[in-house]
Amino acid sequence: MHPDLQQRLTGHVDSNQHRLTELIAALVSRPSENTPPIGQEGPCQQFVASILRTAGWGPDVYELTAVPGLQEHPVFEAGRDYTGRPNIGARKKGSGSGRSLILSGHIDTVPRGTQPWTRDAFGGQVEGNMLYGRGSNDMKAGVAMNLFIVEALEQLKLRLAGDLIFETVVDEEFGGVNGTLAGRLRGYTAHAAVISEPSFLRICAAQRGGRTAHITFSAKGGILNYDGATAGVVDQLTCFLAELRGFSDQRRRTAPPHPLYSGTTDPVPVGITKIFTGPWGTSEPISTPDECKVELYWQLMPGETQADAEREFFAWFDSMLASAPQTFPARPVVEFPIRWLPGSAILASDPLVTALSTCAESVLKQAPPVVGIEGPCDMFVFHQFGIPAVLWGPRGGNTHAADEYVELDSVVAATKALLLFVCHWCGVAE
Repeated sequence: MHPDLQQRLTGHVDSNQHRLTELIAALVSRPSENTPPIGQEGPCQQFVASILRTAGWGPDVYELTAVPGLQEHPVFEAGRDYTGRPNIGARKKGSGSGRSLILSGHIDTVPRGTQPWTRDAFGGQVEGNMLYGRGSNDMKAGVAMNLFIVEALEQLKLRLAGDLIFETVVDEEFGGVNGTLAGRLRGYTAHAAVISEPSFLRICAAQRGGRTAHITFSAKGGILNYDGATAGVVDQLTCFLAELRGFSDQRRRTAPPHPLYSGTTDPVPVGITKIFTGPWGTSEPISTPDECKVELYWQLMPGETQADAEREFFAWFDSMLASAPQTFPARPVVEFPIRWLPGSAILASDPLVTALSTCAESVLKQAPPVVGIEGPCDMFVFHQFGIPAVLWGPRGGNTHAADEYVELDSVVAATKALLLFVCHWCGVAE
């Protein structure tokens, strides 16, 4: 890229940082919470569509149920209601001599939750370098970056040689990938894709897989009925938690290593995300519980299959039950509430990775790490459609928790690198 063009692009971002902040705050102020099987993404998507129209792009606002072949596709997950929850796609045709690119992001967020916030969850409040709000980091800052680039190309009067596609999809959280799948089946494919997830200024060319299990332990509860001689659900939970370390150790021994996770202390973590026995407080009787629900979440490496993952889990689980028959007179119920999410990766030497790394290095003054992201996402859908894809985005914190925030200086840096990359990858028409 000619130095004059590079300076023009980065200078535009510097001169319009306020617009980036404005876009993030505007997106945060329009709640788009995903609460399966329903979600509230509609109003925020309409706002995105209005930005695209103003920039001269013709947004395709489409319902997922209108996409032929979606519900028949093997990756489709049934049971979600998409009424009033459209996807958005928009294509700016290039001159025809360059490579095409998708800038993708999910518009849905996890719910506000019941944890106490110290700021308005939908206020987009700025304090120093932080902008707070639900979805600010995951991933409305990334969506704002993509919208900013759409506007910048129009303001700078740059025509790309290759097609550029913008999209915002619904229902990515809680293991949803139907929105991303619908985009591919709608015809939004390209030579490569960048998903603007909060990657902390790293190029993430791989994602872990993930499996979530709900395990229900049952036993006779009460106070007068429990004398300690018969195992209760607390005994079952205690045994389960004590043995879980063995499953975690086994996973670290048996999971196939992947080079993009070679620097990770625990590439396949196993953890408990929820334990529930019943309501809390003096309005409830003091009593030993007769049921305990546990949410177990474990992650997997690219290449591990669903069948292998579940076979390994149940072999360990059955062995645990067999070792303590008095503790588990009845078999605990195991359910999988969220779809199977496979790990996926492209090579660190892929042209997408090397080109983005060069652009990022010119902004950051050092090469960004090329690694795997710490959890699952919808990137694997792009890979399954033969589209090289990576994650690239800003830094932030408290993701999925109270007082979620994004660091604004990192948004500026990530946007500069992404704008340079768009012009490099697609080419600028003469």
